[in-house]
Amino acid sequence: MTNMQRSRQVQGISVPSFFYGTAWKEERTRALTALALQTGFRAIDTANQRRHYVESAVGDAVKASLASGLATRSELFLQSKFTHPAGQDHRLPYDINAPRAEQVAQSLESSLAHFGTTYLDSYLLHGPSSRLGLTDDDWQVWHAMEALQLAGKVRLLGVSNVSPEQLALLLRHANVRPAFVQNRCFARTGWDRDVRALVTDHGMIYQGFSLLTANVRECRGPAIAKIAARHRRTPAQIVFRFALDVGMLPLSGTSDAAHMREDLDVSEFELSAEEVSLIEQGTQPWD
Repeated sequence: MTNMQRSRQVQGISVPSFFYGTAWKEERTRALTALALQTGFRAIDTANQRRHYVESAVGDAVKASLASGLATRSELFLQSKFTHPAGQDHRLPYDINAPRAEQVAQSLESSLAHFGTTYLDSYLLHGPSSRLGLTDDDWQVWHAMEALQLAGKVRLLGVSNVSPEQLALLLRHANVRPAFVQNRCFARTGWDRDVRALVTDHGMIYQGFSLLTANVRECRGPAIAKIAARHRRTPAQIVFRFALDVGMLPLSGTSDAAHMREDLDVSEFELSAEEVSLIEQGTQPWD
């Protein structure tokens, strides 16, 4: 029997509280996505960027799960991304010579075909085209994404790999406020404190990825180890529970079935306010 995911409301839409991330899986992508769905994950994150994802294989796993009756389309939350040409390799999902708005439309149609669906639940800009500010290309892409939402092809919009300054610009000038911000989350920056503050202030939801791999030292440190021992949980479970407690939607990219079950089980226990504060501040308790 699979675990049932808890969910939260985002702009009136039910969103599972834990995502399975499909980056860097290559030839194992279909099998691991299928395993995640069988284990109980109902939110799947991918991108139409062959450089780091095999979205077609993710889609094959989703279509097989739907065909088998494991889940219905309405029970799944499917999230993909548009990636600028600079973030792609030669295997582009659109015409490199087409205008940006047409590239966005072509990339989305390719994603919909991969999943065999008429809509995506969430569609993210997979990072601005420059490290500083937002370029004209970024605005063309964002306005094209807004148009796709208006047309009913995507339900929610978001942005990934964004700085606080870029996010502030987007919030100031976008016609549609992003529902999600997805960033690699580093403990050394207060778990992306500045971006999370903007997200909270503007009623958005933060999606955290690389919560374990970006924070190996902290995960192995005494603070999390002692909290894990107190709750009889793994350090990874403590980190994911912490993420939920501070309002994040965490992503897990594990390839281990037992770890998948453990990830979903973080809904079954709670951290104290003191423990959450200790982890967020990087304090080493009980030395």
